[in-house]
Amino acid sequence: MSQGTILAVDDEPDILIALEDLFEDEYRVLTTTKPAEALAILAATPEIAVILSDQRMPGMTGDAMLAEARKIHDAQAILLTGYADMSAVVAALNQGGITGYATKPWDAALLRNTVRQAYERHALGRELATERALLRGLLDNAEDAISFKDAEGRFVRLNARKAAGLGQSVAACLGRTEDFLTGDGAVLAADAAAVARGEPADTLVAQGAIGAERWRHVTRVPIRDGAGAITHLATIERDVTEQKSLEARLRQSDKMQALGTLAGGIAHDFNNLLTAILGSLELVGPKIADQPRVQRLVTNATQAAQRGATLTRRLLSFSRSRDLRPRAVDVNGLIEGMHDLLGGSLGGLVSVETRLAPEAPAACVDPDQLELAILNLCINARDAMPEGGTIRVATHVLRIDDDPDLVPGDYMSVEIADSGTGIAPEILARVCEPFFTTKSVGQGTGLGLAMVFGLAQQSAGRLRIASAPGTGTRVEIVLPRADAASPAEAARAPAARPAARSARILVVDDDAEVRHVTASFLSSFGYTESEAADGASALSLLEREGFDLVVADLAMPGMTGVELAEIVRARWATMPVLIVTGHAEAIPIPADLPVLRKPFESVDLAAEVSRLLDRAA
Repeated sequence: MSQGTILAVDDEPDILIALEDLFEDEYRVLTTTKPAEALAILAATPEIAVILSDQRMPGMTGDAMLAEARKIHDAQAILLTGYADMSAVVAALNQGGITGYATKPWDAALLRNTVRQAYERHALGRELATERALLRGLLDNAEDAISFKDAEGRFVRLNARKAAGLGQSVAACLGRTEDFLTGDGAVLAADAAAVARGEPADTLVAQGAIGAERWRHVTRVPIRDGAGAITHLATIERDVTEQKSLEARLRQSDKMQALGTLAGGIAHDFNNLLTAILGSLELVGPKIADQPRVQRLVTNATQAAQRGATLTRRLLSFSRSRDLRPRAVDVNGLIEGMHDLLGGSLGGLVSVETRLAPEAPAACVDPDQLELAILNLCINARDAMPEGGTIRVATHVLRIDDDPDLVPGDYMSVEIADSGTGIAPEILARVCEPFFTTKSVGQGTGLGLAMVFGLAQQSAGRLRIASAPGTGTRVEIVLPRADAASPAEAARAPAARPAARSARILVVDDDAEVRHVTASFLSSFGYTESEAADGASALSLLEREGFDLVVADLAMPGMTGVELAEIVRARWATMPVLIVTGHAEAIPIPADLPVLRKPFESVDLAAEVSRLLDRAA
């Protein structure tokens, strides 16, 4: 036995000496002849495990002293007394003031055994108190909801977090089952299954409206008694909503990255096709000047191909991450130009009604991103009206002076409203979170409203959403006013082709149709052109013949256009290189390398070639 501490109290010093001789081999023995001094020793010595006290002492009897000691100390108390004091012993036992007694003269072996049992009870009591304190500290301070249930599922212990989750106090939960408090029989079934298996079990539980669920990870641990029988069940519940949200965001981010890669590949190939189609249609135009019916067919094909180019640009705009490029935009004109896009995207159950402010000023915004934002909002409105309805798209001119988030001044607003199902308040508070969606798997990315919110913020504007269940939804994008639409947004009249000048141009492209169209354009301008299918062939021609300019595709097998440009600049320093590409984000392009994006019109190619030749000259 490890050495413990006992306190002996007796008004006769000889008795104390005898007690010290009896116990000093097993315990550290403290002694005093005065009851008041004994209480002071107890207050200063928390490690005392057992008190041995005489009953008859001057000033204070033993049972009275031990009753006072009980108030300040947890030591076990043993009363030493004669037979004449048995009534005091009985009273002290009944009142819980002592845990045992011994008569004088004592039997040494019996007294040693009594003290040893008292010491062991004290040690066990302190261990239990420590366990209780640890458990109480765990229950009171854990961020998890923790409970202990008996074999019938009734709460025997739980923390305040668990009780709060049930909408009750801790006291109201004790002795009751969880299904009684919540009406959810699934909990009792899950508890019973864990007890039946006899092993810890983990489950994931979702509560709340779809799209605004709170996720809990529940661990159930069966607890066995000394005989191995399961008598209790511990449950530990952790809120993993944020973790689930992060996992969903990561999955969506991976999907978006894959979509961006796919979109880039599609855009490259599709833009090559469109370049060949549009270029061929433009080249054939002068040859059918006297055939109006054929001209009409060519015009229809050209317009269809141009719409394809617009769709490809929108696909890239959606899938890639880039900085906004705000400029003055005719918002009314942009919305009117989306008529075909909205009609093809929304289906036949809904119609779009526009109410555009007359003589509305331009707004300062990235036009591609604004177009995408309006499309996303209209798709959301359509999804909110499964039985069909009308989507209202309106513009307004505003003067804002009292908004703390906006600089006082003139603004343009774009408003998209529907009469659909509306949005519950708990979901409305989260709709602008990235990757948050209430749509089924595969039907939404959770990025639409987040993108619209980001567009409004980065454009020095604001986004407001008003909705309630059953009343529809109204979304307002407020954008700062600009003075006038930029020339890029105005309808561009065909520019006159530059006069032919003497120049030899090498066209490098692995797509034969695109290469032929580009070369045909250059030939029609009066330039002398040659063709190469790849970078190696181009270098071979450059070494044998003299050229004034190289027009090279960006993405080619074996050698990219950028790599070819680096070699050309190193070996023929004065020769300019023009990169043409259907997906500029596929390969990093140096800032000082001129780029022409596919599909391009002949006027675009002519202007860029003329500019580069002039600069080289």
